[in-house]
Amino acid sequence: MHDFEPLTVGDQTLRAYLRIPDHARAGVVVFHAWWGLNDDVVVYADRLADAGFAVIAPDMFRGQVATEPEDAERLSGEFEAGGVDDVAWAAVDRLAEVLGSDAPLAALGWSFGAAYAIWGPSVRPRLRATVAYYGTYTAPFIAGSTAPLLGHFAEEDPYTSEQEIRDLEEAFRAAGREITTYRYAGTGHWFAEPSRDAYREAAADLAFDRTIQYLRSVLESD
Repeated sequence: MHDFEPLTVGDQTLRAYLRIPDHARAGVVVFHAWWGLNDDVVVYADRLADAGFAVIAPDMFRGQVATEPEDAERLSGEFEAGGVDDVAWAAVDRLAEVLGSDAPLAALGWSFGAAYAIWGPSVRPRLRATVAYYGTYTAPFIAGSTAPLLGHFAEEDPYTSEQEIRDLEEAFRAAGREITTYRYAGTGHWFAEPSRDAYREAAADLAFDRTIQYLRSVLESD
């Protein structure tokens, strides 16, 4: 069983997974994939916390979790139309409140959640960095932030094309923002999620190690 904390979003009380390690100096807001807040997300959040980062993972689907793509697509469509962004920004605000005004924060997301991680620094300047797993989002908001991005992408991915990745890279560079992307050989979409058939342990571990190194270099450089 995992322990969840209440998360206030407007006049609603939702939930989020929250872990604050002793002496944490920086935090990461974790946005789940279109499956919902499942065990893959919580386990990953725990790994971040074990590495010394405070972490919050909001439940953007209000307790619903999918295991099949058809249900996940339905959930993501329903909740995108119902204020998912408000949940995302409330989670950022909650972690900022817990850690205090000087603590740097980053956003991290998978696929569906990657869009919010990419968007986040333009909405919440407290977010100083983004990590995106096999998801992109390119729009004019990119010019509204200076936060860098680390992207982990699959070699063969029917959901995120090479052109979309290149568009993201070009948009960031045009905005004067730093972006580093990796393609992982022999992988497909969801390669970093242990519950999926596409999971590839070696690639997932390499991506995680790169993520920790990146987060430490950006958030703990002061």
